[in-house]
Amino acid sequence: MLATQDVQPSAGAQAAGEVTYALHQVDHWLLRASDAAARFAATDEYDAQGYASPIDWIRFTCHQTSTVAADLIAVGNSRERVPESTQALTNGEIGFAHLKAMARTATAVGTKFDEPELLAKARENSPGKFYYLCNHYRHSADRKGFEAEQADQVENRKLWISSGEDGAVWVNGVFDPVGGASIRTMLEPLARRSGKHDDRCREKRMADALVDLANHALDSGLIPQQGSQRTHLQVTTSLETLVGLPGAPGADLEFSPLPISSKTVERLACDASVTRIVLDSKSVVIDVGRAKRTISGPARTALNVRDRGCTWPGCERPATWTSGHHIRHWIHGGSNEADNLTLLCYRHHWNVHEGNWQIVRTDDGQFITVPPPTGFEQLPRGPARGAAA
Repeated sequence: MLATQDVQPSAGAQAAGEVTYALHQVDHWLLRASDAAARFAATDEYDAQGYASPIDWIRFTCHQTSTVAADLIAVGNSRERVPESTQALTNGEIGFAHLKAMARTATAVGTKFDEPELLAKARENSPGKFYYLCNHYRHSADRKGFEAEQADQVENRKLWISSGEDGAVWVNGVFDPVGGASIRTMLEPLARRSGKHDDRCREKRMADALVDLANHALDSGLIPQQGSQRTHLQVTTSLETLVGLPGAPGADLEFSPLPISSKTVERLACDASVTRIVLDSKSVVIDVGRAKRTISGPARTALNVRDRGCTWPGCERPATWTSGHHIRHWIHGGSNEADNLTLLCYRHHWNVHEGNWQIVRTDDGQFITVPPPTGFEQLPRGPARGAAA
């Protein structure tokens, strides 16, 4: 005879049942809300209450996003065209996410809409995959309309760049599918983990990838020229800041809303496409231009052949995605001799300067990394990397 505990559902099974039941009820309530939203949108009540549109009213009054509000109205307005799909939702065969894709498709293709064909696909696929299939269906049913919609998306590309009070830069944008795919194609390979030591989250890796891409474009001259001058970062700094003296002010970087630290100046001065402007204590310009310290030409070629890529232990960035680093910085008397140079990717170059890590070449030509004394102990120390032949 089975014990009582043997026939009781497990905690996981019980929770799964509760989730399924609750979300099925949510779908029912969203269906009901879509009917009411469509009826509300057909009136001028939103205008009487001082709102620009029924979507705005739902957004503010019901605490929803514009997308949710528009979807509710779209489903409500299309209910008569999707009766089989509505019944399938009631039966728990599809979800409200399927139904809104169905409603949008019905509106887009008009008389060419074939509900039974799409409903079969909805029953077999997740909402995300079904939305993708609906777009294929829209192209096959109304190619010109589909092309016109994508052309509108290109015309409506937008990118907002704003700055917070702390100097952080906020980037937000909307791109068409092809433009977005181009951006992701460039960023995704750069956002892969660079080795076992790489504990960055995906969002951090994607942000670093965008900065890597911009730095690479600057360093390699991929940015279009303005007149006869190649585009460079422009840093204005005092001599005291340049050498890192205590009490020195920060430096000014063109397009940066706040000053940058002397450590950042040190990194940019190491081997970057930077136009520097150095001021004395009376703010008089005493130097403009790029110093001989930039590693380029045959010296950079030799460094690429020797190191082959970033020499930070465990990093696999190729030489084309690195900067030359002075192990003893040129500001502090370091030379451009090969023994004082190594290649570091943009992220690890930052670690050495602003991040206060150290990269040390041992007597046998290998590199080891030393974390800062406080604040970064959670970052793993990479294994030693041998010097490239």
